[in-house]
Parts: sequence; C-alpha cells; structure tokens
Amino acid sequence: MSLPHAILTALLEKPSSGLELTRRFDRSIGYFWSATHQQIYRELGKLERSGRIRELPSQQPARGRKKEYEVLPAGREELSAWVARPENPRQIRDPLLLRMRAAAVVGAPGLDAELRRHLELHRRQLAEYLEIEERDFPPGRNSEEDRLRHLVLRGGIDLENFWVGWLTRALDTAPDAPGAAGRLPAEEPEPGRPTG
Repeated sequence: MSLPHAILTALLEKPSSGLELTRRFDRSIGYFWSATHQQIYRELGKLERSGRIRELPSQQPARGRKKEYEVLPAGREELSAWVARPENPRQIRDPLLLRMRAAAVVGAPGLDAELRRHLELHRRQLAEYLEIEERDFPPGRNSEEDRLRHLVLRGGIDLENFWVGWLTRALDTAPDAPGAAGRLPAEEPEPGRPTG
C-alpha cells in the first residue's frame, strides 16, 4: 500500500483538511499504514498537482483558513485501478525477530525483559482494537462498507492475537522460565552444516 492511496481512500470517505487527515491517520488509518504529518502534507501537494484531488472552494478569507480537499474523478480512477492490481504479500521485517536471531549467536542478556515489554504493548493494542470493534461494529451493522472495514480491523485483532500467543510461548520456553529446566537443549548443528 502506498501513502497516496491511503490519502485518496481517506478523502473519499470524507473530504478533509490536512490537519484532519493527520488526526485520522493518528486514530485509524495509522493502525495499518503510518505516515508523519510532513509526509501527508507533501503527498497532498503532489496529489493536487497531479489533478487527483482539489481544494474545496471556501467563503472564508485565504489567510488562516484550513484547506479542505476532495477527490477528483482521476483520483477515484487511480484508486480503483490500484485496488484491482495484484500485489504479492510482503515479507515480515520485524527488528525483534532479527534481534532474537542475533541473540542465538551472541547471547540474550536482557532479551526476556524486551519480550515482556513487547507482550505488554501487543496486549494493549489488542485491547484497543477490541474496544473499537465493540464500539464501531455492533451486531446488525452489515453493509458492504462496514463488512470490509470490519475485516480490516479483524486482521489487526488476529495479528495482535498472533503476537500475544507467540511472545507468550517465547517467554514460556526461555531457559529461565518455570519448567524449562526439564527440556532438552536445542540440537547443536554438525560442523559445516548450515542452520535455518
């Protein structure tokens, strides 16, 4: 997904100023596609110059007025073409996984504390998503628009459930975890044999 498509989506949902867009990114779109305020404003300028969005007319004087933008037909066409375009899944690039791989080589002092910190962060995010689900998707809301938005949220909930489960297992199998002493150590690779 690219930032211009995220902005076009948000503006089609509701014409907004740059400030309103940045707030919406902080509250909702940012859960799955983050951007800085500077990136959003820069992209708004590019989209306007390319004829995909335009500033809404206003009766207020230009000084101090918030510019509000709406999507033009060229922007809707671009977004529709992007939605229909095939795209392969992206590989996971998570620094924590790389740090764990490095810890397997150099040792892992302090890694358990970091795993516990990540577990708490994912538990908080999961709780926030569940609150949003309860508030925004009560039983009976089943329009196509609601169904697709709810599926996006469910993707976030499922992902957080994955991380909570995985981190819990990682902590349960740590060498100093209760019950870990009875487990066999990992098999040492044969000299010269590559490891996964």
